[in-house]
Amino acid sequence: MKKNSFYLVSLGCAKNTVDSNSMAQLLQQDGYTAVNDPSEADIVLVNTCGFIEPAREESYAILNELAEGKKDNQLLIAAGCLTQRYGEEVLERVVGIDGLLGTRRWMDIVQVVRKLRSDGHPKPLYHLPEAAVVGDNPEGILGAYNQGSSAYLKVADGCRRPCAFCAIPSIKGTASSRPLDEILEDARAL
Repeated sequence: MKKNSFYLVSLGCAKNTVDSNSMAQLLQQDGYTAVNDPSEADIVLVNTCGFIEPAREESYAILNELAEGKKDNQLLIAAGCLTQRYGEEVLERVVGIDGLLGTRRWMDIVQVVRKLRSDGHPKPLYHLPEAAVVGDNPEGILGAYNQGSSAYLKVADGCRRPCAFCAIPSIKGTASSRPLDEILEDARAL
């Protein structure tokens, strides 16, 4: 296991891909290195999807697989939609999770890791704030992600429509747009 390393799995939609990339950037700015093998990482982070049943089951399967292979002193953090919507259930179905990080404060990943690493901090750590904060991209962190011939630019999150059939408002919160100047800056960077 490499010290100050992380392994990241991103599940679900393009917005999760952008959030995952942003979390990776924040960890790298804090001195962590991305690795391609979870057994080599001292932090294992799964950005889950909780929108439809097959996506939820995929998230649980991957979390359980990673929890089974978890080593001593390795942190397993579940982030994303599944944790925001089903936090308690996630802890019941996956033994070994050290922290839950919801969709609304993904930008706090470094603080969550630091709290989990500090002596005497109880586990699991819940970081599932109710308030959605989309425009809070930290300085220098892109709200965009370039993947081959495709690029994703996050302009907003959440939804203002309370449709009975849709879970997005309960997971992501009410619609909130990023500041226009940040969006334009990220578009230029792509």
